[in-house]
Formats: sequence, C-alpha cells, structure tokens
Amino acid sequence: MTLDFYDSRQKKGPRVRARKAVIPAAGLGTRFLPATKAQPKEMLPLLDKPAIQYVVEEAAGAGLDDVLLVTGRGKRALEDHFDHAVELERQLAAAGKEDLLAAVQAVSRLVHTHYVRQGQPLGLGHAVGCARRHVGDEPFAVLLGDDLIGEEEGLLTQMVDICEETDRSVIAVMEFPDEDLGKYGVVAGETDADDPSVLHVSDMVEKPGKANAPSNLCIIGRYVLTPDIFDHIAATRPGRGGEIQLTDAMKAQAREEPIRAVKFSGVRYDIGSKQDYLRATVELASRRSDLGPEFREFLIDFTKNLPQQ
Repeated sequence: MTLDFYDSRQKKGPRVRARKAVIPAAGLGTRFLPATKAQPKEMLPLLDKPAIQYVVEEAAGAGLDDVLLVTGRGKRALEDHFDHAVELERQLAAAGKEDLLAAVQAVSRLVHTHYVRQGQPLGLGHAVGCARRHVGDEPFAVLLGDDLIGEEEGLLTQMVDICEETDRSVIAVMEFPDEDLGKYGVVAGETDADDPSVLHVSDMVEKPGKANAPSNLCIIGRYVLTPDIFDHIAATRPGRGGEIQLTDAMKAQAREEPIRAVKFSGVRYDIGSKQDYLRATVELASRRSDLGPEFREFLIDFTKNLPQQ
C-alpha cells in the first residue's frame, strides 16, 4: 500500500481537535499461542469483554467517535464483534434478557468503526501509514491494543487536549526500572515550565538499554499525532527485519520542533505479557460490584491456603 496519498505539509489552518483513532490489530499474538492459533489475540477475553473492546471504549470516552482498525488475515472476528448481531439480538429480546441485549447492542453503537488491512507485517510505522487515506489532514490518536489504561485515568483526553493546544504530536511515557530500558523506546527532553507532567521531547532512542538510555521514561502505547507524521513515515527507511518504525518517524518530527510527552503514573496493563494479563483479569474482577466481593473472598482464602515456598 502506498503511503504518499497526498502531501500534508501545507499551510496550517485553525487548530483541529482529534476525533479519529487508529488501532493497529494485525499482529499474530505469538506470545499467547496456542490460544491465538484460531482467534485474534485482541479477542482474548478479560472477564466478559474482549481486550479490544476496552481499547475502543477508551477511545470513545475521549471523544474519538471514529475508529479505524488496521487488521490482517484471520481477524474477521474483530469486524463481527463490533457489528450488529441481528439473530442474537432477536433471541435475547424474545427471551426477555434485556440486560444482555443492551450490552450486545452497546458494542455496535460505541463508535463508527472502519477497517483496513495492513497486508504485510512491516512494523508499527507501516500500520499507522495504512491509515492515511482514512485520517486525512487532521490529528488522530493511535492506541496499541496490548496496552490497557485504567478506565478512570483520563490519559487520552489529556493528550488530545495538549495536541489541540500545541499543534504538536503527543506521546505517553512512564517511568520504568533500569532492567526494562532495553524493551521500549526511551525519550530525552525537558520538563515544561508550566506543567511538570509534560515533557518537551527532542529525541527518542529505541530499546537502548540502561547504559545508553537518556532517561528512564519509556513510550507506552498511546499517541496523538499530527498529520505530518504520514510524510515522515513515508520518508522512513525500513530497519531491522524490514520494518518501518513509528519511533523513527516521530524522531524526525521532534528534530523539527520538540513534540510533547505526558508523564503517566496511573494504572496500565501490558496484556501482551501473560503476567499482566493475569493481573488485569484479577484486578478488573476485584473492582466489579457484581463480582468483586465474592471474588475477593475467594482470593483471600486461596492465598491463605497456598503451600509455603
């Protein structure tokens, strides 16, 4: 797929608030095989909702009512999940199961959902580039499906606000321990004079490790990007494995003028990790009013009776 549909480097008009979100969802989910052999990793359940639904709900909560899922082969279940299920809805209505009917119908009414296929697994930058025709010449959010952010955090709304105010791309970063600095992109920059939670990012290094890291602030899977990112993606040369890295394109943006980073310290689950997937399941269940009280009692009894290691 070509990434040079139009030139977004044109005279800027009035600042525009992001209203579209892009969710890359073409990955194979190999860390969860064999569970992901015949179903998309994004459809793995967290309680009674698939993981991808939490991400789409976060986008909707931030006022992003237009969502593009960048998919690949074997991802049809994603489209089915966010579509109307007429037969199922009829059966639930006939059975008088109003609560379940409302829950099923709410999924298809969350946002306006669109789909495009990435075609080849050429990296996150390439996946975002596939959204160019749909996004057009306006800012947009990118949400990685492996990162779940706590429902009450408001991170994405804050990022959309900052992008609208500054007309600069915004990324989310978190402090990580030294041993994790070889797993993420790490940023360098200066703290905003008026807001200590915001960083002016001048550079970023992909997976540098402790010895070469400019800080311990690592990029997590939330971005609000200005449309000139597409030109930088188109100009980015493939790196290791032939992949086009979004970090490289954002580095080019930052060289022109520092982009912004929000320092986040709230609830985040990396559900691409089995440990975090389990933690998310337990914590979400514990907080649910319909599940939590009984489940917490079970956990207390269960851990009391565990054999000593």
